Amino acid sequence: MGKSIEHPLEWDYDSLVVGLDEAGRGPMAGPVVIAGVIFDKGYFHPEIYDSKKVSEKKREKLFDEIKEQALWYKILFVDEKTIDQKNIYRACQDAMFEIASQAKCQVVLTDAMPLPNLNKEVHAIVKGDQKSICIAAASILAKVSRDRYMLKLDRLYPQYGFKNHKGYPTKEHMKALQTYGVLDCHRKSYGPVQEQLQTKLF
Repeated sequence: MGKSIEHPLEWDYDSLVVGLDEAGRGPMAGPVVIAGVIFDKGYFHPEIYDSKKVSEKKREKLFDEIKEQALWYKILFVDEKTIDQKNIYRACQDAMFEIASQAKCQVVLTDAMPLPNLNKEVHAIVKGDQKSICIAAASILAKVSRDRYMLKLDRLYPQYGFKNHKGYPTKEHMKALQTYGVLDCHRKSYGPVQEQLQTKLF
């Protein structure tokens, strides 16, 4: 049995709460995906937890359950060009701001991301995906959505091994980057990708 959130933070609020999280801040290829989830007050699920601590098989099952059981959810993809333009932190923050603005509730819980100027009550919770069931659910929606996207990229560019590393800077990915070059889906502002682009110039 995996871990569970025994007393979700949401239970401490009288009103509905939206939880926000992202997947894909660290990779040097592919989008970053941000999700937001609202559950009924008092909602509990023993298996919903930080997506990084849940097996892939279980995440896939929970993905469907969360979408069925949530009062509301939203998933946003932010592409590589936007990440390069804004930087990854701002790209995530702006997408969270957008989802939080649309959420029909006044309380917003994020996984350690402040949202200044949002006219709602915002709590940036460190390790939020292990304390809030909405944040944990958002982390699962974001991670499964992003992983599925990276599998599509893998079918387009099999030599890069996206299905294995999901765009993270692993040895396999670095080697493919040096051997086959930079793709459109690479984040040009990330160090190893920049280096590869510069070696091509000289």
